[in-house]
Amino acid sequence: MKYKINIEKVQNVDEIKEYWTNEDYIQLLKKFDFPDAEESDGENLRELLFMAISDFEPGEAAKLVLDYKLGEELSEGQIEQISNDMLIDTVCEEYPEMELQSRLFHVNQLLFKAYNGKFPSSSATIIHFTITPLNTDADSDLSKATLLRLLNDGLSDRNIVKRLFEEQMNGNAEFLEAENIIWDLQFLENGQYKIITSGNLIKKDEVIASEWEKEIEETGDDLDK
Repeated sequence: MKYKINIEKVQNVDEIKEYWTNEDYIQLLKKFDFPDAEESDGENLRELLFMAISDFEPGEAAKLVLDYKLGEELSEGQIEQISNDMLIDTVCEEYPEMELQSRLFHVNQLLFKAYNGKFPSSSATIIHFTITPLNTDADSDLSKATLLRLLNDGLSDRNIVKRLFEEQMNGNAEFLEAENIIWDLQFLENGQYKIITSGNLIKKDEVIASEWEKEIEETGDDLDK
């Protein structure tokens, strides 16, 4: 199947604000002993949370937020270790379990904002692009694995995804990791896509082409929508 890829916009951001909902803020405020969180004005919840967080030591605050977001998947000891490591390193970029990296990023950046930089900052990359099928029978419902393979030719050879997953990006191996490399995938309209990924995995300046064509063969993970 052959496709034309057009990169519309690439952004590097230090936060995905819409990730956190008002319900998240309310539940976190309760964890930080803020009274009557449910009765607070929704527009002020984030600011109130930052005020509540500032009354706690950074390591203790990290444990509370980590427990809220990852308490069902991490042990108490793991949360303790990560809360300490987060103060000196961007754990979200290096954590070996890729399925946790996105949530660790959101936790890290919430704490980074709340403490005005006491936590090391990380970043996310947002890519807006259009994919146009050049075959009448080409699939328009594309998986994360397919999208990464289509983006491959537009990325610098320095890119860590290309280097770590060369066989998978070239379609020569199953690409299960794609599910966690792309944190969020949105199909907008008329072949337009928006993906969010780690700024460590795909840097803004590593997207070095704006338009190209690519032919790929369907594999098992391409068909697994």
